[in-house]
Amino acid sequence: MATTPTHEQAQLHLQVYEMRREARLRQARDWFFKNYTVNSLDDAMRIAAPGTEGGQFVGMVLGYWEQACALLNYGLLHEDLFFETSGEFFGVWELAKVVVPQARERFKMSGYLAHLEKAAQRYEAWSEKRSPGHVAAMREFMKQMRPQPAKAA
Repeated sequence: MATTPTHEQAQLHLQVYEMRREARLRQARDWFFKNYTVNSLDDAMRIAAPGTEGGQFVGMVLGYWEQACALLNYGLLHEDLFFETSGEFFGVWELAKVVVPQARERFKMSGYLAHLEKAAQRYEAWSEKRSPGHVAAMREFMKQMRPQPAKAA
């Protein structure tokens, strides 16, 4: 039997959601999903170099979801409530995961985005139990929505 969120978990959940509504973070999230199409860490550094607006946006999005997922992983947020009301973190992970092993190696930071990764893995298992095929359908949708690289002349 699933547990009911505590009052404190519900309050924190609402605070996390309210932070997500902040104008600059909304702008960053919009930019991220429209522009963050990478196949390598070098792509990521080109598209969102440190010190650029794209770099700031990527940092905001990844940082926000890493923190939210850390709260989830430490049990401060209720897992079912979090998973039922936000799949965006999973979409962020799907776009970022290709560069994570390279970033961990290059920057000697084995825990880079580890909370986001752990939450995404749990979400995938959770989702497959409740809605088999949902994750595969989401991945296909995201693949279709990604910008296509320009064709060479």
